[in-house]
Formats: sequence, C-alpha cells, structure tokens
Amino acid sequence: MSAERPPRKSGNRLAPHKSYAAKSKDPLRRPERRNASGNLIAPEGQKNFSNAKALPQHAIHLERLLPELLSFEQPADRVVSRYFRAEPQLGNRDRALIAESAFAILRRKNEFSQFAVSGEGSQSRRLALLGLLSALSEGGLGSANRAESAIADLAHVLKAGEYEWLQRFATVDPTALNPLVRNNLPEWLWDAFGKYPGEETREELAKSLMHPALLDLRANTMKTNREELLAQMNALGGRYQAIPTPYAPDGVRIMGKPALQNTAGFKAGMFEVQDEGSQLLAYLLAPKRGEMVVDFCAGAGGKTLAIGALMRSTGRLYAFDTSERRLANLKPRQARSGLSNVHPVWIDSENDAKIKRLAGKIDRVLVDAPCSGMGTLRRNPDLKWRQTPAGVLELNQKQMSILASAARLLKPGGRLVYATCSLLPQENQAIAEDFLAKHPQFEAVSAAEVLKPLFPKDKLPLGCSTDNPWWQLWPHIHGTDGFFGAVFQKKAAAPAPELEKDDQKETKVKNKKTPKELK
Repeated sequence: MSAERPPRKSGNRLAPHKSYAAKSKDPLRRPERRNASGNLIAPEGQKNFSNAKALPQHAIHLERLLPELLSFEQPADRVVSRYFRAEPQLGNRDRALIAESAFAILRRKNEFSQFAVSGEGSQSRRLALLGLLSALSEGGLGSANRAESAIADLAHVLKAGEYEWLQRFATVDPTALNPLVRNNLPEWLWDAFGKYPGEETREELAKSLMHPALLDLRANTMKTNREELLAQMNALGGRYQAIPTPYAPDGVRIMGKPALQNTAGFKAGMFEVQDEGSQLLAYLLAPKRGEMVVDFCAGAGGKTLAIGALMRSTGRLYAFDTSERRLANLKPRQARSGLSNVHPVWIDSENDAKIKRLAGKIDRVLVDAPCSGMGTLRRNPDLKWRQTPAGVLELNQKQMSILASAARLLKPGGRLVYATCSLLPQENQAIAEDFLAKHPQFEAVSAAEVLKPLFPKDKLPLGCSTDNPWWQLWPHIHGTDGFFGAVFQKKAAAPAPELEKDDQKETKVKNKKTPKELK
C-alpha cells in the first residue's frame, strides 16, 4: 500500500490544517525566555537552523536502537555512541536526528509510552515516530519549532494512518493527563521535587527538564575572546546562530546543531563545550594566578580547563580522578587549550597516598562530587529512570568521604568548594551542613559574597539567597543545568608559641627540605 500524503498547496504543506498552527496550546511550541536584564536565556521559540527532513531509515535505526536504550542497563550516551560506531555509513545530520529523537523518547517516556498504546505497527515504531516528531520541533532539527511543521518534515516516513495519529498526539491536552505522565518523572523524583523546590514550582521544573538543553560553549581566553568566537560561530554557513550567554562572561550559546568537532576553531582549541552553569562554578572557586589548586574529581576536565584559564596558565593545577579513561580524555583537550599548568593525576581512591603528600599545601580545592545528576536531565534523561533513592543514599556516603579527604589538602585560609549537578537537598545542603558539623576548623563563606565581583550591578548574585550561604542554579529559572555549590574556608591557624633558640635552628633546617612533587 502506498503511503498516504496530506493535501498540499503552494507555500503551505499542510493547508487544510492551517488552523492548528495558530493554536496557543501547541505542546511542542515554546515561548522565548529572558532574565531580569532582558538577556535571552533559552530562545525556545527560535527558528530552527538545521532544516532536516526525516527519512524512512531514521525510523528504522531508532527501532533497532530502542530495545537496548530502554533496558537502562548502560548510560544512554554510551549505547547511542556504540550504535553509531557499528553504523559508520550514517552522516552527521543522520546521527544528530537519530540521537536527538532517542533522547526525546527518554525525556518523555511516560507520555510517549501511554500514547503509543494506540496506533498501528510495533511499539518501537510508534515510539520512534513520536521521538522524531519531538526532535524535528522542540529539538531544533526541523524546518520550524512547531508540531505542524514537524509532521510535514515526516512526510517521507509516515504510513497510512500515522499522519492523523501524530496529529491527535499534538492536540492532546496535557492538563488531562496524570501528573506523573505529563511531567515524565518516576514517582520518587516527583515526590522529592514536591518537597524541594516545592509544590508550587515542581511542575515548572519538571517541564523544563523535558526540553533539550541548548548548546553552550566557553571561549578559551588563552587563545580568543567571546566576541571573536561569536563571529566565528555565526560564520558557519549561515545555518546556525550564536548569542552571548546571559550570565557567564565567556559563554556563547548556539541555536542549531553544528558539527563542532569539524570546525577549525575546535581543532585550534578556541572553545570548549560547557554548560553555562558549569562555567560559573569556576568563579565560585575564584582561583588566583600562581596558586596551588586541586580539581579533586576532574573527570574529562571541563571545569579543570576553565579554572586553568582563570589562572592564566600559572601556578599548579592538579586534576585528580579515579578513572584513567577520563583522565586520558583530558589530555587532548589540554593540548588544544594551550594550558601548561594542568597536571592530571590518577588516584586509586579519596585516600590515595598522593593526596597525603599535598596535605596542608593547597590554596583552593574544587570537589565536583559524584552525584545523581538530577540537574542534567535535559542532557541525560536516562538518569531519572536509572537512578533510585537507594542509589542516592550510597552516593551520600561517597560524597561525605570525598569532601572530608579533600579538606585535608588545604592550608589555613584556603578555600574549599563542594559542588554537584544535583537538585536533591540530601546531596547538597545536607552534605554541606554535615561537613561543617564534623569539621569545626572550616567555616561557610557566602556564595553571594564570592560572586559579587561577577555580578556587581545585581542586588543578589545569580543563584544566591538571603536565607542561606549556598549557591543553586535551576533549569526552569536560569536556563542552565541544575548546580549546587557550597564555599568553605579553612580557619587561620592559631599563632605558634615562641620557640627557644635551639628549636628555631632545628626548624630552619627542616624547612629547607623541598616537598616531594606528585608524578
């Protein structure tokens, strides 16, 4: 049977359904958002820049990918990357559309699964079509940011009956759905958001987590500046638009899905892909030139490189991590960045002997602790289905242990920053308060005080509160990933008693010894 096609008129692929586009309740059409200063936070109603058209092969690949993806046995990005390695014939645009569709299915699993009970064909086929619909509209990959245009972009894929089926989905009233379905959250997380941030705002937060995050870059100030990077990004064939991030001074936000790894700027180390919230975290640490600094859980080094740039490649910046694979990924990024002060160090645990050698010698330490990642659900939607309350409790023990170990590195007067990309208070405020209770030699420093130089015109710096000293970014408020930060300072040591002359001589001899360097 040949696929049915909707009636067409010149200049309007869906003329008989034109009234649908004017409806204000289009669930796949979102307004732009601005901060208090009028700067664009998440231009969610922008035109789409990729102008992709879905092909039958895209739906077929999604159908093949979904069984393993929805088993939640491994991280979704790993599953998708492995699939693409096995399908080398797929081009960049094919991969972008398939990946965005797959992640859309994970973001809206409850909603899509419930609607996919209806319709024809296999469950995987129906889910694939809903994922493509989302990717071609709100994912920024189609001809416009609305369901009507996305359905038209699917014209080569749809079979008889599927066109009308997708139209029915696009007109479903979300308020008629169960809260867990329309907000696409597991029950335990929906309940947690009801306690914090609270009943009044949890639905707004949940909605923000269902939309894909925009692409943020950090200009590498060792090689360029934001203005030059903006010009470079906007010169990519006219298919993409770049604007300044509203808060981070070196950030650039991209609309569209450019293949950045192929650009000359990427190869020359002019920028790093990094969420705006992650960029701001470096300013919470506020490293100075010539200092000794440790990024305790460095991972692949995104924050490490941002810190190194703020230090202007002076001093020593140790990048600790327990994963040799992650540290190996840092090395090519470091080479591109031009930084010479970064020293990757593998540690077997938070109690490694290498840490003891640096005890009491470090000026600043960042602990970006392993966490549930609930603040990154726009980018990693599988986490909400893979994580459990029991898993969060296990992480809490790890977080406390890592923070206590990292604290040993600091010299008197040194700064310790504890951070997570979580929205759960048991991983954030609770850990910070527990640390203060068990470590009286440390005191909390107001995040508002630390960030005031970055936001001199604001009455209260971004993410800060008059009720507590902590720092918290929210996806639905700030348009960033969710981040928490707590700043601690080690109290100055009490003055040492005066020594007898013989003791002074002995001390001078001991101080001539050079501390053993880490290798």
